[in-house]
Amino acid sequence: MATAAATSASEPEAESKAGPKADGEEDEIKAARTRRKVLSRAVAAATYKTMGPGWDQQEEGVSESDGDEYAMASSAESSPGEYEWEYDEEEEKNQLEIERLEEQLSINVYDYNCHVDLIRLLRLEGELTKVRMARQKMSEIFPLTEELWLEWLHDEISMAQDGLDREHVYDLFEKAVKDYICPNIWLEYGQYSVGGIGQKGGLEKVRSVFERALSSVGLHMTKGLALWEAYREFESAIVEAARPVAGFLSPFDREQTFDSQLEKVHSLFRRQLAIPLYDMEATFAEYEEWSEDPIPESVIQNYNKALQQLEKYKPYEEALLQAEAPRLAEYQAYIDFEMKIGDPARIQLIFERALVENCLVPDLWIRYSQYLDRQLKVKDLVLSVHNRAVRNCPWTVALWSRYLLAMERHGVDHQVISVTFEKALNAGFIQATDYVEIWQAYLDYLRRRVDFKQDSSKELEELRAAFTRALEYLKQEVEERFNESGDPSCVIMQNWARIEARLCNNMQKARELWDSIMTRGNAKYANMWLEYYNLERAHGDTQHCRKALHRAVQCTSDYPEHVCEVLLTMERTEGSLEDWDIAVQKTETRLARVNEQRMKAAEKEAALVQQEEEKAEQRKRARAEKKALKKKKKIRGPEKRGADEDDEKEWGDDEEEQPSKRRRVENSIPAAGETQNVEVAAGPAGKCAAIDVEPPSKQKEKAASLKRDMPKVLHDSSKDSITVFVSNLPYSMQEPDVKLRPLFEACGEVVQIRPIFSNRGDFRGYCYVEFKEEKSALQALEMDRKSVEGRPMFVSPCVDKSKNPDFKVFRYSTSLEKHKLFISGLPFTCTKEELEEICKAHGTVKDLRLVTNRAGKPKGLAYVEYENESQASQAVMKMDGMTIKENVIKVAISNPPQRKVPEKPETRKAPGGPMLLPQTYGARGKGRTQLSLLPRALQRPGAAAPQAENGPAAAPAVAAPAATEAPKMSNADFAKLFLRK
Repeated sequence: MATAAATSASEPEAESKAGPKADGEEDEIKAARTRRKVLSRAVAAATYKTMGPGWDQQEEGVSESDGDEYAMASSAESSPGEYEWEYDEEEEKNQLEIERLEEQLSINVYDYNCHVDLIRLLRLEGELTKVRMARQKMSEIFPLTEELWLEWLHDEISMAQDGLDREHVYDLFEKAVKDYICPNIWLEYGQYSVGGIGQKGGLEKVRSVFERALSSVGLHMTKGLALWEAYREFESAIVEAARPVAGFLSPFDREQTFDSQLEKVHSLFRRQLAIPLYDMEATFAEYEEWSEDPIPESVIQNYNKALQQLEKYKPYEEALLQAEAPRLAEYQAYIDFEMKIGDPARIQLIFERALVENCLVPDLWIRYSQYLDRQLKVKDLVLSVHNRAVRNCPWTVALWSRYLLAMERHGVDHQVISVTFEKALNAGFIQATDYVEIWQAYLDYLRRRVDFKQDSSKELEELRAAFTRALEYLKQEVEERFNESGDPSCVIMQNWARIEARLCNNMQKARELWDSIMTRGNAKYANMWLEYYNLERAHGDTQHCRKALHRAVQCTSDYPEHVCEVLLTMERTEGSLEDWDIAVQKTETRLARVNEQRMKAAEKEAALVQQEEEKAEQRKRARAEKKALKKKKKIRGPEKRGADEDDEKEWGDDEEEQPSKRRRVENSIPAAGETQNVEVAAGPAGKCAAIDVEPPSKQKEKAASLKRDMPKVLHDSSKDSITVFVSNLPYSMQEPDVKLRPLFEACGEVVQIRPIFSNRGDFRGYCYVEFKEEKSALQALEMDRKSVEGRPMFVSPCVDKSKNPDFKVFRYSTSLEKHKLFISGLPFTCTKEELEEICKAHGTVKDLRLVTNRAGKPKGLAYVEYENESQASQAVMKMDGMTIKENVIKVAISNPPQRKVPEKPETRKAPGGPMLLPQTYGARGKGRTQLSLLPRALQRPGAAAPQAENGPAAAPAVAAPAATEAPKMSNADFAKLFLRK
């Protein structure tokens, strides 16, 4: 900013190290001189008030109103000037846009960009009152950036008329310095406070502001220097103004006034030299020149120590200067370094610096707040950071949960915590489970407030009411929005039941709650029944335990053996003979039915396997017949061909393997003057088959000659780092190397392009591009998905899959991306520009990708990346269910399913069992139809190896005994066998 540059203009060396000078340097120096003049005259007025009428103020020409000249100097630099507005079409257009933005904000008050646009237009139109109101509303919802605050402050400074207006500006400064750590705002604050030095308590106000500024950003290695110099210049000006009258004062008055003021300047120099800052050498030289006495040895030692620290910090500061915003990785490395050193003030500063550019990164806020919660534990600081975190990232439930815990930890009033929780519910989370998590955090807090030694209390009733409201909220609000409650296992209801049973001794209410849990689709899960059983064992009676287990035996479908075993164990230790007989009968009946169902499922799968094998055998016979037919055609063909066909004999045999492709090429319309001779041969079924005996067409002659003339080049794997693999090219592309070379030469010098052809000379749609330098190959990867002759060209690194079997190129994320949307149901005619225009209405679109198939045709899907998670969340709510060209689209947060990695065929050992031999395949490996649909639970190690489809089966490694009887198995062993995963 101009003020920051003006303050530091006296030190050009420091400015050159911290960064390049801004344009218009001369104007800034003039502004700096003007401000220093105002500063000196204001300080002179303060000195007069401090030292009394003995000082001749006429020599300095001081008046009390001179202090206000700072506001004039400051506003002259920042105010937009006097504009003569003309009521023309542009103004009318702006008014319509203002009305539209106000209407949009009445619908969605969390639209950040809409707030910014409205403020800009209102300021342009000169609507100062409306601008103030718009800024006030935005600051209540969002933290403002440094640019927005400085613009607001300059406008208010230019309109300030009296002391009340000055107090209003002070209040704005106090709000501004709380949002982010901004050295420029602190500098503006200090300089503006100098303008009020003539008022009551003005001198103390200035010093208070500067001291707070140094505590906040005085350690900033690149921007802290300006604040130190401004503060020191202010105190030095007071010294210089008081120097002429110092000789006329008594020794006691001189010590109380002039000498104490001189000591303040010395103290500022010493404090600054003990801190590692850029351009420390110039500050030390300035101190030597200014000080009349020799510099103490302790100051020199602290200065040298600070220089050593500066050398340690410089690599991290230079990395920040060289990187581009938001520089998250560089800040993370810097934070790790500071955490190792352990200085709380510097750790807090680097976190604040990182958050200025990465305020929308929830993980950074979580790490910062966690450090404050565990290390500093200062109430005001901790709660302030938590509050700023949820204002910057309101869509992150973890930040809200941590905020509630911090408020409880520091004893915040219950009413304030409840209000914060209500704000969290209205924050617009993007997943149903987020609402469950925030409700759990709030209910845990309410539970900790209850004194369960009392039978009834206000807090207990509030807790029960909150549980009831939570269940209704998840059922109505959340399920209506996400089509799911987010709590399929009824975790909240389970916690309520445990509280009623264990803390309130109300088992009747707990049983009612657990019955409700089971009716919501959880009765088929064994773990739910066992949870209920354990609750009854701890706080109920044996009768209800037995009843619960009997119901579990009948209802459980996932692990019935486990439930049966628990029932039998209970009856063995506590039940009567009658109870034991009933339990045995029920468990045997249930397990028999389960085994029957599983055997039927196994038989069904075996039948499917048999059907698949029969189909494979049929396909095998069909291939054999087809091969015999081709052989007959080859024998009955003409034994001699024309002279033009002699050139293609070296690869003519191979093309018989692809007769269908040959027909597509050769069955073309002959040119004028040519004749086409066709010989008719009888097929195996007595039908006639047409066989071409004419010489190939000109196109094929050209392809064949190209194939013959091109020497076969083996791929050199040592050049993989400078080579890219290009695929999905059109098969009809003529001379691929000629057409692709201009595209890739834009990335660097191309050494060679090797297109791959078939034996018949047809281009196979892929090639290798070799560059001279590795950086050219890396740049070529950015051309992936570029359209070439109507198809997306795939560009990937050149990697030998035989040496790197796990290598897989997939350029897009497969995890949850909260700032990216997945849109389905789009019409195929929808273009990227049309969809981008629709998405722009809900936020800043960073990237938009229409999903296409390998031929470049749209699939009706798209991914839209927004600037932050908040915009994406708003877009989901507004666009889901929207109609585009008579198509209803579906919009959701991008969360692709996990990509399945095939298991490696290696020897496995069953739990508690012998080693399982790897499956034996034929000489050509496993065929596409060689599938094993038999469950692993039914496979036996001693089973005979299946006959391979192609080639003889491999002999087993170890001969199994001729007759081995399978050991008898218990119910538990049977369960483990079938449920092994």
